[in-house]
Amino acid sequence: MVPSPARFAELVDRYDAFLFDAYGVLVHADGVCAGAADAIGHVRAAGKPLRVVTNDASRLPATAAARFARVGLPITADEIVSSGQLLAGHVAGAGLAGARALVLGTDDARAYASRAGLDTVTPAALGAGDIDAIVVCDDAGFALLDGLNAALTAAVRAIDQGRRLALVCPNPDIIYPRGGDALGFTAGGLALVLEAGLRRRHPGAPGFVYLGKPAPAIFELARATLPGGARPLMIGDQLETDIAGACGAGIECALVTGVSRWRDGETSAHVPRWLLDDLS
Repeated sequence: MVPSPARFAELVDRYDAFLFDAYGVLVHADGVCAGAADAIGHVRAAGKPLRVVTNDASRLPATAAARFARVGLPITADEIVSSGQLLAGHVAGAGLAGARALVLGTDDARAYASRAGLDTVTPAALGAGDIDAIVVCDDAGFALLDGLNAALTAAVRAIDQGRRLALVCPNPDIIYPRGGDALGFTAGGLALVLEAGLRRRHPGAPGFVYLGKPAPAIFELARATLPGGARPLMIGDQLETDIAGACGAGIECALVTGVSRWRDGETSAHVPRWLLDDLS
């Protein structure tokens, strides 16, 4: 399949519901993305449901909704599906309830982890204490290099002692858009750094379990909140997460030019149905 160029307004009548990525589609670090307010308005005017399906595990839904409101996007907390919400199911399924977890991220990230049943600790408060898990949620909310150093040291110590260590990353995104052409590293990138460092000492060390897009659970969670039989369109800006995940979940998708740029002759195994310059 070859993706077709389109404008978002032309797609509203084709689908029953809309799943928007957050960063790079609706917002970036400096504000709102081009056309985002109009796109939300088109969906509202058509009376169709929308969800924000985001790998951002640094904000609780209420915090994210307040941030959207500040930039003029009327999106409610119950319309936000975050990878942070997947922690509870993972903790329960992996038998991690009550585990002492070092959390890299914001206060909201730690709230996700605490609500999931983990006994959370920050890098600054870790000291020489032992941990059972590391949860990498975001690049903000802690001193980055100090936090990575503390996490690596604690992880090596745990494996040196022969203890089980769980590594969890709700947000697999390696980079994120900061506005314009600027990019930054985020949670998935930090997890890769920790994996590489840990395996320098212990080649057989465990790797991170990644919960968000492109894994199917977040799409299943979003789809479960839509009317039965609804045919949604996913709009994202990253081929490796948004588009790959939607394709894997059997959801048609549109790629907004952003972190990923579709090029003629692209050999990606996951092909969007539509190509959008932005949401205008």
